[in-house]
Amino acid sequence: MNIEQAAQSSGNRNHSLQKIAAASLKGEARGFKKFLPFLGPAFIAAVAYIDPGNYATNISAGSQYGYTLLWVILASNLMAVLIQTMSAKLGIATGKNLPEVCRDHFSKPTSFFLWIQAELVVMATDLAEFIGASLGLYLIFKIPMVMAALIAAAGSFMILEIQRRGIRPLEAIITGMIFVVVIAFGVQVFFAQPDAGQILSGLLTPKFDGVDSVLLSAGMLGATVMPHAIYLHSGLTQKRIIGKTETERKKIFHFEVVDVVIAMIIAGGINASMLIVAAALFNKAGIKVEDLDVAFYQFDHLLGSFAAILFGVGLLLAGLSSSTVGTMSGDIIMQGFIRRRIPIYLRRCITMIPPLTIILLGINPTKALVMSQVVLSFGIAFALVPLIVFTSNKKIMKSLVNRKITTIFAWLIATLIIALNLFLLCQTIFG
Repeated sequence: MNIEQAAQSSGNRNHSLQKIAAASLKGEARGFKKFLPFLGPAFIAAVAYIDPGNYATNISAGSQYGYTLLWVILASNLMAVLIQTMSAKLGIATGKNLPEVCRDHFSKPTSFFLWIQAELVVMATDLAEFIGASLGLYLIFKIPMVMAALIAAAGSFMILEIQRRGIRPLEAIITGMIFVVVIAFGVQVFFAQPDAGQILSGLLTPKFDGVDSVLLSAGMLGATVMPHAIYLHSGLTQKRIIGKTETERKKIFHFEVVDVVIAMIIAGGINASMLIVAAALFNKAGIKVEDLDVAFYQFDHLLGSFAAILFGVGLLLAGLSSSTVGTMSGDIIMQGFIRRRIPIYLRRCITMIPPLTIILLGINPTKALVMSQVVLSFGIAFALVPLIVFTSNKKIMKSLVNRKITTIFAWLIATLIIALNLFLLCQTIFG
């Protein structure tokens, strides 16, 4: 299929999507069918919440503290629902993504600074995702990390080619990958036979177990609330289905809320299952696991090769899908902040350089994943604060402006996230 044919095919699919969406907005569609045109953006954004960085922090938390920090995953997931809902709402209300709105309301130097830090965030994200995919291949097939990295690179280019053919095929592929990860961890939870009472207690009883658990909780939060997902979600909704009136935009937003809730429940379930499996297996056996390759071999030892391969497959697919999302985010960020674009394949090549360098130098992959989370934590405030400011502005949002209670909760969440991440940065830098 050549470029013209691909564009025409994508255009035909988009026209069909708009037609079904129009029927939903008019109330002509019934049942689950009325939600279908609006499902997808949140699933792509949700990939950022189950990337390999989450594997590293959740497995470590479960092995060290058992079920104690499960409530952190629940809390961070509830925060993510509000944050991603606001991001989606900004795109629907303005027809612009968050970087574009920043460029419209901030000075050129400020927009340039925001672009630079956002690009660093995307590079840190890609570091975690690319290394995770390479590590998954290495663990499953026992091939050298360098060769695994090259195969992972080829896989990410294949997914980008699917993206070039239209957003709906990409949404289908990403959603399929997410459900494979769901199945993988669902089977592992079944094999691990966790304690239901301790799961419930861990979810509903907020507590820490020493200073180190606070530091790890900050890392878990940093691995969950992702700056590039905030930028991306507004870009996915800005022109996907366009409301012609305020009433239509409100209806579109209500449908997108359903999309966000479903996607975040799935992402939260995956994160929780990572910690639960680690608690039921490693913590119960007195095994402290901080490296993902160690986790793989312990799965093999405690549950058998099938469970270990499921872990590797989940890591591989999470890395590949997340790397695609990171590349999409980078494209939106550059276009929005400075009105420039580079070919998406060139961007993919550039963002591969740091992780390939780390792999070639033989640096511990899990330590590199943890350090990437530190960079991500630095970028959260620069995405979250403008999002709250803009979505609370009636001139910008019109009928979709935040309710007062929404704004209050958003600022409380932002304050908590920023404080925890400052704590994480200080502990990492100064020990």
